[in-house]
Parts: sequence; C-alpha cells; structure tokens
Amino acid sequence: MARHRKPPVIPTVTLRARRQLAACLTGASALTATFLSLTVTPAAPAAPDRAPTSHTSPGPQAAP
Repeated sequence: MARHRKPPVIPTVTLRARRQLAACLTGASALTATFLSLTVTPAAPAAPDRAPTSHTSPGPQAAP
C-alpha cells in the first residue's frame, strides 16, 4: 500500500489573508449586483402575454 504524506502546513497568516480576500470579493460582488440591479433597465419591454407587475396579486380566474 502507498504511504500517505502529511499535508503541508499552511501558515496562519496565509489562511487569514485568504479568508479576508474571499470576504472582500463576496462583498464587492454583492455591492456590484445591487448597484447594477438598481441602475440598469431592461432592453426589451415586458412580454405582452404577461400582466403588469403590481403589489397586489390578481384574483382567481374562471376556467374557460
């Protein structure tokens, strides 16, 4: 059977830097997504077969 090597020890400073970078990138992407969703308007109009969006839902419809 093959022998397993002990995994290399990663310095604490490196782990902390990786976590900080991951947190920074996550925050930056969330901020960018929020900014884009607030500022970019869709290029195409809404589909004609869809009802306009409103805060109240339409009532039940009768079956044809």
